[in-house]
Amino acid sequence: MTLAQRAMERLQTWPDLTSGEASCGTGRSLGSARDDIVHFHTGRDVDLHLTRRAIQRLHHDLDGSTAIHLVPGSRWVTVHLDCEADVDLLLSLVSMALKAHQAVPQGPRDESPRGCNFHRVTVLPRVGPGAG
Repeated sequence: MTLAQRAMERLQTWPDLTSGEASCGTGRSLGSARDDIVHFHTGRDVDLHLTRRAIQRLHHDLDGSTAIHLVPGSRWVTVHLDCEADVDLLLSLVSMALKAHQAVPQGPRDESPRGCNFHRVTVLPRVGPGAG
């Protein structure tokens, strides 16, 4: 079982998330009643949908993580799962994403740029101590 499968299995038990096809067309997703929250693209690569405000608040911490890739202007962050600690990080971030999306008032949403980061990010494997 891959790390992404393990993470998805754990997240599927959360009552606020439902499973479906990823809106980008690649892989599976888990989402709330209003939004896709997480896309599982490969056995290691996951895109997480945060709000602009959440990314601004967490930017320094996210940018400092070797598991996270930020794309300027995107409300999605890419998480590369190399170890169990990355799975734990993803679960924590999914919890934050759910809370952040629930705090956004319903109505028209700013969707630019559209979609997750899957076709905009190339994640390279980590090298060095603790990698893999």
